[in-house]
Amino acid sequence: MESERLNNSMKLHRGRAGLTQAQLADSVNVTRKTINSVENGVFVPSTVLALKISRALQTPFETLFSLPEG
Repeated sequence: MESERLNNSMKLHRGRAGLTQAQLADSVNVTRKTINSVENGVFVPSTVLALKISRALQTPFETLFSLPEG
């Protein structure tokens, strides 16, 4: 089975919200490294973490995350 991938636009929306990775991490109770790993597609977040990020960025989940085509 190939590695699961998840497209995300977190960096764009985090920037629009005026938040650093550290600030977003603090607001969802994870490390800055976790936020960086999600933004760079290295780590696929749990559903709970993805929803917390969505809430913190005040952006619909479906806008932040999507499955690759194909």
